[in-house]
Amino acid sequence: MSGWLLILALLLLGGVLSTLGDRLGSKVGKARLSLLGLRPRSTAVVITVLTGSLISAISLGLMLLVSDRLRTGLFELDQLERRLRDGREALDRSQRELRAAEEGRQEARSQLAMVEAQAGSLRRELAPLIQQRQQLERERDQLSREIGAKDADIRRNREELARLNSRINAGAKELQQLETNLIALRRGDVVISSGQPLEIAKVRIEQPDQARPVIEALLRQTNTNVYQRVLPGEAPKRQILLVPRSDITKLEGILSKKGDWVVSLISAANVLKGERQVVAFPDVRRNKLVVKAGEQLATTMLEGDERSAEQVRSRLNVLLASAYNTVKRDGSLASGLQFDASSVNELTRALTDRPAGQAVQLQAISRRNSDVVDPVAVEIRAVLR
Repeated sequence: MSGWLLILALLLLGGVLSTLGDRLGSKVGKARLSLLGLRPRSTAVVITVLTGSLISAISLGLMLLVSDRLRTGLFELDQLERRLRDGREALDRSQRELRAAEEGRQEARSQLAMVEAQAGSLRRELAPLIQQRQQLERERDQLSREIGAKDADIRRNREELARLNSRINAGAKELQQLETNLIALRRGDVVISSGQPLEIAKVRIEQPDQARPVIEALLRQTNTNVYQRVLPGEAPKRQILLVPRSDITKLEGILSKKGDWVVSLISAANVLKGERQVVAFPDVRRNKLVVKAGEQLATTMLEGDERSAEQVRSRLNVLLASAYNTVKRDGSLASGLQFDASSVNELTRALTDRPAGQAVQLQAISRRNSDVVDPVAVEIRAVLR
């Protein structure tokens, strides 16, 4: 409701209530009524006062009823004033803080500008130092790589030196052993050489249970042979052949398989005459055809200017050595090659007497089939070139 309408309503209501109160007071006065033992005149006055109070109360109630702002101003004025006062104080504080913050920002901007200027100056001063540091780091990395390479070279040299020292020590020991063996050989004391086959047997296994009897028979036969070499003149009355049990077990496992096998017992060291034990280890391989009849095992050229007997014999020795290496490489256990010495002598004389400048190819040809343990027989042929 607008203010003008409220005022108009209050005027009308006041007039109506005043009229009613006056009339009520007049009637009370005329009727000479008495209230609470008062005189009629006093009663009329009281009625009039009550009527005025009622008018004021109704007017105030109507105003409070229709106006939120009046209710707020009447009942919450003190609180609003306190809130207004607190707000003003807070505003003053905020303004002061804002001014202080603005002053602080201004000071911070000044300091920032000064710091930025100092930072720019420092950057300009540090730029050559950074370049120098980068150069030093590159040089350091290069030196590190060079040092690493030198360290690697030093390690390799040390390792190589260690290997050489080991080889030298091993060679010294081997030389000492060879010298000992040489002395023993000169005295005729070494009867079995290291790596020398003591016994070679070719066996055929049909059933797995044949392995143990074959091995036992081979050990007995080998023990008898070495007894005669090491202790000649004595009857083989005890076991002087020593073979590691683990090697025997492994050998038995291999020979439990069906097939043709070649078993060798090889001396593990030089044995002097009169010693009381011989240590050996087994070697087993499947038997197979190593050389076929008519197979060319090796060749060499006898040049046209090689006509002396010494040169021819040298070429023949080279040919035979090459043929022997071929059959050994193919698995032959033969201790050498068999050939007709008279035929070789006749061939030597013929090659010595051949025309000057005539080149000849020498060939070593197998004469028959040979397996792993069979001797290899060869003949030498000369083919003119």
